[in-house]
Amino acid sequence: MHYIYKDTSNDKVIIAMPQKKQKEERKTIAVNRKARHDYAVLETYEAGISLTGTEVKSCRAGGVTLSDSYACILNGQLRLINTHIALYDQGNIFNHEPKRQRTLLMHKREILRLKKSIEAKGLTLIPLAMYFSPKSKVKVELGLCRGKNTIDKREDMKKRMDELDMKRSMKR
Repeated sequence: MHYIYKDTSNDKVIIAMPQKKQKEERKTIAVNRKARHDYAVLETYEAGISLTGTEVKSCRAGGVTLSDSYACILNGQLRLINTHIALYDQGNIFNHEPKRQRTLLMHKREILRLKKSIEAKGLTLIPLAMYFSPKSKVKVELGLCRGKNTIDKREDMKKRMDELDMKRSMKR
């Protein structure tokens, strides 16, 4: 859509375009903090998730827990297992089961690529975050992860403490 104006003082035609709307931020539903502590995240992927109506309403209320959940490929479909979405308070007999397996939506070739890397390298798919996209769709951020051992965890803690000390000393 263009707007055309004619400047009468010097007979110029001015074409103005409306400004585009800025992208809205994603609204975070839940974050799996323990995943970044227990696993080294190699790659991240975004996947849609198939939910029922009461599950979406419960997500809007913030009743999601991602701890101890993981994703795996069953019969060519990507499944999210062990994720707890609380029962919706106003739900009736059509309320959902809190810990059911949920289907994640990704392209077939992406699923096949993930399957190869999981089988060959012994990696794990862990949900890192669940959020609403700017189009109000529920999305899951998946991480292709390798488990950390205790030495790696200690090194990460030392790095964080060193960074905090540096910031504190810079403020003084």
